[in-house]
Amino acid sequence: MTIHTQPKPQQSSFPAHDAAQLTEGGDQAHIVLNDQVYTLRITRAGKLILTK
Repeated sequence: MTIHTQPKPQQSSFPAHDAAQLTEGGDQAHIVLNDQVYTLRITRAGKLILTK
């Protein structure tokens, strides 16, 4: 029996956010910074892409 677990984020002094929670289980989320909208996308390969 193999049990797979998610790796824990590195200990850091800045906040860590789960990408799956940001996308609410989907594969895209909008992030706003200084009135600019960015799109965060999770690829099929499990990589993150942030575009303007």
